[in-house]
Amino acid sequence: MPADRDRIDLVDGLTRVLVRACRKLAEAGQPREAGRLAAEGWKLLRAGHSRQAMHLDGAMHHIARLEQRLEAEQKEKTVADTELDVRSEIPRRRHELIFESFDRLPVGDAYVLVNDHDPKPLRYQLEAENTGQFSWEYLEQGPEVWRVRIGRTAAAPGASA
Repeated sequence: MPADRDRIDLVDGLTRVLVRACRKLAEAGQPREAGRLAAEGWKLLRAGHSRQAMHLDGAMHHIARLEQRLEAEQKEKTVADTELDVRSEIPRRRHELIFESFDRLPVGDAYVLVNDHDPKPLRYQLEAENTGQFSWEYLEQGPEVWRVRIGRTAAAPGASA
């Protein structure tokens, strides 16, 4: 019987490690991947190790609540972003305003650009001048209004943090 006890101890220990790893992964911003891994472990354990499978079930519930909270926070942050509507500006002034707004953004902040056409050429310009320093997320894509969330993900080289 000692071999059976050793096997149970091993499964218990591995389950604890998997639960902690899945929780850490979810807290690091990857809740879907964490939930998927926890579900795989649960599937492997549910028939022969129901007690350990219950621990993974509990982890999946924790991860699901965390995912809901993260989604709500992201939605709240998106709603709270400043909006820069350039539709009423003359074309030659638009890019100037957009770049000035981006240059003032602290790392981690964003604004929502509102335009009357797809601003994709602007994205190419931002990439050329700010490689690796911005995010670009379409929130609305025409046909009459385009909304793009532009965020600063890193400081410009040589800029003070």
